Amino acid sequence: MPDEILNDISHRRYNPLRGSWLLVSPHRTKRPWQGQQEAPGKTTLPNYDPECYLCPGNKRAQGDTNPEYENTFIFVNDYAAVKEEQADYAPTEQDGSLANRLLRVEPVTGRCYVLTFSKAHNLTLADITPVEILPIIHAWTSIYTAHLSPSSPLAHTASSTTLPPSSHEGSFAAPTAQYRYMQIFENKGAAMGCSNPHPHGQIWVTTGLPEEPELELTQLQKYRRQQGGANMLVDYAELEMAKGERTVFENAAFMAVCPWWATWPFEVMVLSKEHKRALVDFNDEERGLLAEVLSEVTRRYDNLFETQFPYSMGLHQAPLEGTREEIEASHFHIHFYPPLLRSATVRKFLVGYELMAEPQRDITPEQAAARLRACGGELYRKKL
Repeated sequence: MPDEILNDISHRRYNPLRGSWLLVSPHRTKRPWQGQQEAPGKTTLPNYDPECYLCPGNKRAQGDTNPEYENTFIFVNDYAAVKEEQADYAPTEQDGSLANRLLRVEPVTGRCYVLTFSKAHNLTLADITPVEILPIIHAWTSIYTAHLSPSSPLAHTASSTTLPPSSHEGSFAAPTAQYRYMQIFENKGAAMGCSNPHPHGQIWVTTGLPEEPELELTQLQKYRRQQGGANMLVDYAELEMAKGERTVFENAAFMAVCPWWATWPFEVMVLSKEHKRALVDFNDEERGLLAEVLSEVTRRYDNLFETQFPYSMGLHQAPLEGTREEIEASHFHIHFYPPLLRSATVRKFLVGYELMAEPQRDITPEQAAARLRACGGELYRKKL
């Protein structure tokens, strides 16, 4: 166990993945709450909604009709944040002026995809089995491979590990440019801005390397150079396996932990125990074990407060195009950032000190992990 006094005193913890600090204030959980409260996520949904833009056979907002898919279906977002074609823009010449130094801009192009997780309108990752999650992982791997640079060290690996897309996964034209990065993510629940309750995630590919993955990649490369080729997250997984106090669940290939440096109250990071750079590095057995850990984390979340637990979940892995050093320093992991703090209705807000100074959390990661460990077993909704 960490020093017991850390459960009672304010202290700062270092996040080596970002090179930043956060404030931990465990005594603040005792304060009364008279602020905003969320509506519990217990809405009963139908198995099929004729008005849903994502249900099989329905028309989407732009008029295209979804196929009668069974589980995963991929299509280009009808309202994408980035597009492959847009008006050309070239920044003005760098003449050394004050404006050139401070008012920097660069154009971004890319694609945004939507990926359904199930044909059923009323299910979430917490409701479905690892076997039913597996097609989602295959779809993630297929679309990552489709955008992978032929010059990447991962390209040869991908050709031997990636299943061809199934016919029901949808079809999309080959990208018109080589993109730098792919961000796969899911926003679950209205509290996280999800505009459609049908189980789905998104996949954005862009010409630039986004800020959060870039910060992590910089730190991973720095650690690798300083530690003679070692990978920070492999070392961290080994450390957490030995200590156990922040572990939520683990199997032969993966572990889910409330990281030492977690910002969100019940934040979880899923780590590959061995060095895996990206989805294409996993074999069939490892993909099945990844499905198991995703099932375990999402089910425990829902069991914690007996609600449809909101979160943002995102995969971080090797860039689609990069140097050999960048690719080899990358390590596959998944972040879960859930906002709920002390109940189904009270959430954590990152405001005030968090915005102006540094992130702050109330309960310790060790306390959060213990509560999530105790939430295993059958999904609470199946007992009602």
